[in-house]
This record gives sequence, C-alpha cells and structure tokens, in this order.
Amino acid sequence: MSSVLLKNIYYLHLSSGTEPLRDHDLLMTDGVVSHIGPELQAPEGARVIDCSRHVVVPGFVNTHHHFYQTLTRNIPAVQDAKLFDWLLHLYEVWKHIDEEGVYYSSLLAMGELLKTGCTTSTDHHYLYPDTFTTDLMGLQFKAAQTLGMRFSPTRGSMSRSKKDGGLPPDSVVQSEDVIMKDSLRVIEQYHDPSPLAMNKIVLAPCSPFSVTKDLMKESVKLARQYGVTLHTHLAETFDENDFCVEIYGKRPLALMEECDFIGEDVFYAHGIHFDDDELALLAQTGTHIAHCPSSNMRLGSGICRVHEMLPMGINVAIGVDGSASNDSSDFLGEMRNTLLLQRVRYGSGAITAKEVFTMASENGAKLLHFDRVGKLEVGYAADAAIFDVSTFEYAGSLSDPLAALIFTGYNHATDYTIVNGKVVVDHGSLVGIDEHELAAKANALAFAMLEKSK
Repeated sequence: MSSVLLKNIYYLHLSSGTEPLRDHDLLMTDGVVSHIGPELQAPEGARVIDCSRHVVVPGFVNTHHHFYQTLTRNIPAVQDAKLFDWLLHLYEVWKHIDEEGVYYSSLLAMGELLKTGCTTSTDHHYLYPDTFTTDLMGLQFKAAQTLGMRFSPTRGSMSRSKKDGGLPPDSVVQSEDVIMKDSLRVIEQYHDPSPLAMNKIVLAPCSPFSVTKDLMKESVKLARQYGVTLHTHLAETFDENDFCVEIYGKRPLALMEECDFIGEDVFYAHGIHFDDDELALLAQTGTHIAHCPSSNMRLGSGICRVHEMLPMGINVAIGVDGSASNDSSDFLGEMRNTLLLQRVRYGSGAITAKEVFTMASENGAKLLHFDRVGKLEVGYAADAAIFDVSTFEYAGSLSDPLAALIFTGYNHATDYTIVNGKVVVDHGSLVGIDEHELAAKANALAFAMLEKSK
C-alpha cells in the first residue's frame, strides 16, 4: 500500500460543488483519495507533505495539444502568420520529425504541463512520416510512464495531402486503410476503459480540410464499436468555414453532422466560429469543446463564445494547443488567458475564476471520459496540483487564495504535482527526468529539423 498525506492544508479546493476547506488533511492511498479531515494520522511508510502554505486543487486536464510542436516554437517565419499560412510553412519542417523527435517532444510537453499543475492530458498527433517505422503511440506512452502522467492521446490522421487539395506534404499522410488498421491496433493495445485508467485512446481525424468524409465516417464507426472518444479541429478560422462551403457545400458543423461526428463522445478543438443555431445543436447533442485561448490569440483566429456556451449546458474545457501556436505548455497560464480573453469580448463579469477552475478540471475529465478524475473527493483519483502561495508573487492576494493562482503570480509552477498518488513534481522539479538534459536534447533535435527543412 502506497500513501501520501497532505498535512495542514492552507486552502483545499475539492470541486465546484463544495466549499473550500482550511487546515484539513488529505490522505491518498493506492492512487485514490481515501480520507479528508483534520488531524489525520499518517499510515506507516507514508510520504507526508506539509501544506500549511499551500493551495491544493484537483489536477488540471489538458484537452488539446500537439506535443511534437514543442520542437518548432517561435520560428521567425511564422511568428505573424494566420493558420493556413502557418501550417503550409511548418509542414515543411514537421515532415522531418523522427522517432527521437516524437519521444523527446512528448517528454518536454508533458513535463511543462506537469510543472504547471496539469495531471491528465491528451495529445493530437496526426503526422505519420513515411520514414517512420516505430510504434509512434508506444513512444508517447513510454514518455507518459517515464514522467507519471495520466494520458489519453489521440490516434490522429491525415489522408488528404497537397495532391488531393489538402495542405500537408504527401510524405506525412497515410492511406485510409492504413489509418483504420492502426486505429484498431492502438485501441486494442492501449485503451483502458476503467474509471481510474492511466491510458485511454481517442480517434482524431485532423480536420475537415485534411481528411475525407469517408475517413470521418469510418472513424466514427470504429470509435463507437469500441467505446472510445472522437476528436477533430472545427470552426477554428473563417478560412476553414470557406473551405467546407466550397468543397462540401456546407459549413463545418453541418459536415460533421452528416458524418455522425457529433454527440456526447465527440469533442472539437477551438469551436470559435459557430453561429447561434450551431451552438444550439452542440447543446442538444452534448458535444464538447476544447477551448484554446492562447493559440486563438497567437494566430488571430478569434474568440470562442464560452460565455454563451456554458449557460447553454455546452461542456467547455481547456487546451493549451500546439506549442508552435501558443508557444507554451503552461496550463495555469492557459487558465489565466481563458479568464481574460472572455472579458475582452463580454466584459468584466464574463467568467469567474471558479468557473475557470471547473473548466480546467471537472469539465476536462468529462470531455475525455475519465469518470473518477477532476475532483479531490473520496474515491476519486489522487491527482493534485499544489501551489506555495507564501511566495513573493502572491503577496497581498490571499483574501481569495484560489483566485490568486489565476489573477496574480508570474511563475505558474507547482511546488508539488501528484498523479495517481505519486509525487511527479517534487519541490518544483520533475521526478522522472533530468530537466537540463531534456532541454539540451530538445534544442538539438529542433535545430536538426530546421536544418533539414532548408
């Protein structure tokens, strides 16, 4: 039996439906929250962490990312580009990614997420270069296990290359037969449907402009046969809307409805350019949205209508998106931008800090179908983000310790991050890997990819 006892917690946020607790203890046993109360006794051999200066919150859930893009951040040629131009340039760099690139970029992205409070993540990897011979998703699961992250990656796909009117080079797309066979393989090999799973699988055709309708439909059939979730980019830009109208004669959401790629087992990344009728359809069908504010600002794509979606019952969660369009995997920073960007469009009362915390934890767990993740309640996963608020950056803000994490601070790092009852960030440092060595390796791989693309 493994145990971690959080002692004398300064401020404990359990869930959206409960009041915060002060000066309480929380015991984690064998990967779940087992007891909450004052003056709990530590079991023999338990790790005891003094949290008398800390805010403890449920671990955050990242619902959209592209890990491989950590190797192509801040490239000057696309610092000021909009989405389609940005993609066209970067595909010529990304096509050179190899096995090492996938593995180390995954470590880098997950490391940043863990250090900023995120304990569960998906990843949307859709590049499959024809030079690649290794089990790509196996590399990502290996990285997740090394760092201790709860992981639900997507088996992404692209079948429409430049020769078919799409954007990516021919060398990184696959035939639909290959895509479907490998999708079945990864479900059977990696997917765990249990409530406290560490590994799940999502099927994720990249976007309406990089796959065919047939691939969308076949992905839906396979996902529903095996009970896995579906994902794609949708309604991110006006260019995408225009593409769908020109090619298919209908807007992106209508295309998804035609493909049956809609419903409670579906989540879309971005969802910026939905009209009123489309919002009503999302609410009616229970379809989820992964909101990515930093990327939307970075690429000038627009502002998602979160303020209008939430009261309609649309489940909106948060994603940091690709590190080449953010250019960070800072999850607490993403929460801050979630709060601030809605206020640009809707005013100062558009969204509260507590609503953002719900989006970041409970809504994300619901979107990814983790039934026992997203709350710090007895029987739920022992996933926690622990922030030291006695530091200089939080001084003067502790009249509301929870909101202080979003409104104040310049360093979004946790003091501790715990996943499945195991400490994976200890006093601000990753437990599973040497951070300096990882940074050096990632830089070397990044420069090598850029050199090959010249």
